[in-house]
Amino acid sequence: MNGRRSTRRAVKGLALLIGAALVVSACSGNKEESKGSQAPASSASSSPTQAATAADPFGKYDPPIVLTTVRNLNDVIENNVLSVLKGETFEDNRWSRIYEEQMGIKLKYNWVVKGGDTSDQYVQKLNVTLASGELPDFITVNAVQLKQLAESDQIEDMSALYEQYASPFTKEVLSQEGTGPIDAATFDGKLMAIPQVESSIERSMYIWIRTDWLSKVGLQPPKTMADVREISKAFAERDPDGNNQRDTYGLGLTKDVFGGAMGLEGFMAGFNAYPNIWTEDASGKLVFGSIQPETKKALQALQEMYKNGEIDKEFGIKDGGKVSEQIAAGKIGMEYGEQWNSIWPLQMNKNNDKEAQWQAFPIVSETGETPKVPLKFSTTKFIAIKKGAKNPEAVIKLFNLHLEKNWGETAEFDKYYAPPNAESVWQLSPVTPYPLKKNLDAFRQIDAARKAGDMSVLKGEAKTIQEKLDMYASGSSEGFALWGWERIYGTEGSMGIGSQYDRNNQFLMDKFVGTPTPTMVERKTTLEKMQNETFIKIILGQSVDEFDKFVADWKKLGGEQITQEVNDWYASLK
Repeated sequence: MNGRRSTRRAVKGLALLIGAALVVSACSGNKEESKGSQAPASSASSSPTQAATAADPFGKYDPPIVLTTVRNLNDVIENNVLSVLKGETFEDNRWSRIYEEQMGIKLKYNWVVKGGDTSDQYVQKLNVTLASGELPDFITVNAVQLKQLAESDQIEDMSALYEQYASPFTKEVLSQEGTGPIDAATFDGKLMAIPQVESSIERSMYIWIRTDWLSKVGLQPPKTMADVREISKAFAERDPDGNNQRDTYGLGLTKDVFGGAMGLEGFMAGFNAYPNIWTEDASGKLVFGSIQPETKKALQALQEMYKNGEIDKEFGIKDGGKVSEQIAAGKIGMEYGEQWNSIWPLQMNKNNDKEAQWQAFPIVSETGETPKVPLKFSTTKFIAIKKGAKNPEAVIKLFNLHLEKNWGETAEFDKYYAPPNAESVWQLSPVTPYPLKKNLDAFRQIDAARKAGDMSVLKGEAKTIQEKLDMYASGSSEGFALWGWERIYGTEGSMGIGSQYDRNNQFLMDKFVGTPTPTMVERKTTLEKMQNETFIKIILGQSVDEFDKFVADWKKLGGEQITQEVNDWYASLK
């Protein structure tokens, strides 16, 4: 139910936003004390108010205090939450009320702008606020803005306050994917914001394959990259749609090359190639995956597949929307994508052809050995607290209560996270942390209940998801629209593979989680454009040796300096 993680380049339309948003959210029951490293100690002293009161993660202010911030009112909140709730507004709702009732914290918005947090109006308004120096008590910023605020000494060092006021569950959640989120908000050893954590695990790649076609061509699910190649070839050459024409493709790709649907991350990982992320080499230095020789080998394989007609000859000019239309029309039999792809774009194919069936499979390697699953660092938003704010610790308490009321011992999931009539109600809160492995937890709860034959034990989001699976199983027309959910959380679902990835320790995390370096800010867009244009040209048939020229140009045009800056940052953590 979390739209932030489901919006991908190819995803279009409000209905899709809501659908994919629902997928990438599930339940957690893990509330153990964090075993990971915590924020560094602070040299700053607490304010008199803080010093006078013993630290209590859920303590109530009496008399109440007021916290100011700024917000964007997006279309999902306006059209799918507030429009169906009675007696609630953006400023006065169940979240603002529980913060006041249980913690004595009143929320006040200095301004609210309609539209998403990337809309021109919101970005301009936020930039004006940041430039003015007249900050609200807390504000949501990106990594570059956070660094600027920290360097200009406009925000609080939260190191000691985080240690004192973050609940054990909050600390556990913020460290579920390691120290990355805390590291990203730390400057000169000081925690300068609370990371608005986003799950990198949700970006795991799977191979989505039309299994009805797989049966028609007499092949088994892939165990190696050679198997992937064989399936692709068969789908293109052996008329899996039975129309006596060669008009189908083995692998779906888009002009964006990478992405959550129809992207190449999972394919390239099969060759131990990890474009767009930083990994550690044998010497302990960070290297950029896009320029490694393994990437060249993956491009060579794609070029061969293209020459054989397994990839649409016009993929280089087609965006995700266009390729999804081909999938819907039954012209593509395989694509690499994230766990929610069955809801989009694959559900469209199912809608058009009830006999079509897709299933997610684990990504595979050349050798058949267990491959690493590359994960891009996903935490990009941070809650910064204005320097001199009277109660900076109160923002941490908002985090504590949001997590508690949705996944804690006193959780009321159907009220505060996803009531049936307004499943994005969680967005009414100005802070929206969530357990980063909760989709895996939800699947595991459902799977355990399924095996035990007792669904009555399910609670919260796991229960909500199971209700959708039951609706699909009913065979009703309404249930048919939930086929995509069954392909995620059913017995053959993608989340079962995600659980396998997790237990096998297959995740390869992006090692660079710092603020974009100076040269990144200046050159990254140019380098990315050059990279994708080169990759597409090679796939379309240019000499694969163009890759070597790309590597040399990448280094010369800023990449070498970026690599130095990234490694300077990495060394500073040790």
